[in-house]
Amino acid sequence: MTDHVPVERLAKLAAEVLNSAYAPYSRFRVGAALEAESGEVFTGCNVENASYGLTICAERAALAAAVARGHAGFRRLVVATEGDRAVAPCGACRQVLAEFGTGLEVFSVAKKESLRWSLEDLIPSVFKLAVTDE
Repeated sequence: MTDHVPVERLAKLAAEVLNSAYAPYSRFRVGAALEAESGEVFTGCNVENASYGLTICAERAALAAAVARGHAGFRRLVVATEGDRAVAPCGACRQVLAEFGTGLEVFSVAKKESLRWSLEDLIPSVFKLAVTDE
């Protein structure tokens, strides 16, 4: 296992990618940087849609990029927003992230505030199905 990527570096990457967000409806741009167990970092931004249910959050975009590259274990996630207050991932993102384990450290950075949680704290009663090989 490699050393952790510094949180400051993850925060910088998340802040950079939020500039690519497509948020014409909410005007709430979000960037995320997800550190895989390998130390590789994947980024994502929110991509809104006129049919709001089809919007993808930054956290899930970063996760999808990591999974597409063969990763299934993650260490830390940093979410960056342009507002003053830090925000936690939405419930859908929490559930999707928890599919890969609840040991993930989650950080949120904003102009005037930074917060940290474990994913387990954010989703203590995660929904899980038993997966079997048949």
